[in-house]
Amino acid sequence: MSDLQILLISIGVALIAAVVLYNWWQDWRVRRSMQSRFPETERDPLMQDAPARREPGIWSSEPAPPAGGDDVAEADEACEAVIDIAFGRPVLGETLGGALQSVSRVGRKPVRIFAETDGGGHRARLREGENYVSMQLAVVLANRSGPLTAIEWSHLWTLAQNLAERFDGVIEAPEQDAVLERAQALDARCAEMDAQVGLILQLAQASTRRAIIEAATAVGFLPHGERWAWMAENGLPRFVMQFEEGVPETPEHVHHRVDLVLDVPNSVPDDQAFSRMMAVGRDLAARLGASLLDDQGRTLSDSAAPAIDRQVSGLYDQLDKAGFLAGTERAARVFS
Repeated sequence: MSDLQILLISIGVALIAAVVLYNWWQDWRVRRSMQSRFPETERDPLMQDAPARREPGIWSSEPAPPAGGDDVAEADEACEAVIDIAFGRPVLGETLGGALQSVSRVGRKPVRIFAETDGGGHRARLREGENYVSMQLAVVLANRSGPLTAIEWSHLWTLAQNLAERFDGVIEAPEQDAVLERAQALDARCAEMDAQVGLILQLAQASTRRAIIEAATAVGFLPHGERWAWMAENGLPRFVMQFEEGVPETPEHVHHRVDLVLDVPNSVPDDQAFSRMMAVGRDLAARLGASLLDDQGRTLSDSAAPAIDRQVSGLYDQLDKAGFLAGTERAARVFS
């Protein structure tokens, strides 16, 4: 190597060192300026007044149960497919909760999360301060959107893989073909037992939403979530009132019709379910000056009620025998 080459290399090294030193000096000036404006504290100054974040469906706000106490809810093998993940080390609840923020649904199928603590406790909701050694991702095999698809299952599998990689975990799951076969079978079974029976109240003159709700309240309807329902003694809806679509949900907007809907799998088993809805419908129709029609828009005869009652009662029996008793959480999981 010649003296000229050595000189050029030395100059290059010196220039690189000068650039590095200059950048360090600039960074040091900026940090010193920021520290003078915002002194360091143990907590982020932007978060000092903010409450701890809770992720819906993941965190429990209830006090931790006594040692050894377990949450009651667990994966339902009758209608869910489960992916198990065993972590390589215990994971703090806050850390795990952060990783699960996007794990609540794949496509049109809800996903439930269960976890096991390092003490052997079972949790349906994560709790702050607890460490978890494993977890389950349970996805419903079928609902009213149809059977679980290959795309939805692959999405859940990808989420599970990401969690396993993040926490040095090991995945155990059924084969995709077996899962999809179960999903198809469950969807076919439930389709035979699914039914919604409706009545139409056709108003002679348009009425405001406020007036309709006042009349419905007078005959016994109560608010239930975002709808109005005629409730059973156990607090579950027997049937619900639905406003026509396309009309803004404000008290003063007018409606030309309202519907009463008996969602069989999600109602309370009753041998006179339709007759009961029909009687309430006639009372409400009289108050609103409306005609009571069947769900095809035809005039309804009282003599038709007993036959419809028998059909609905038969569906209740089928649901019960198939393990999906109407009005239960399992039924709601599949018929939603």
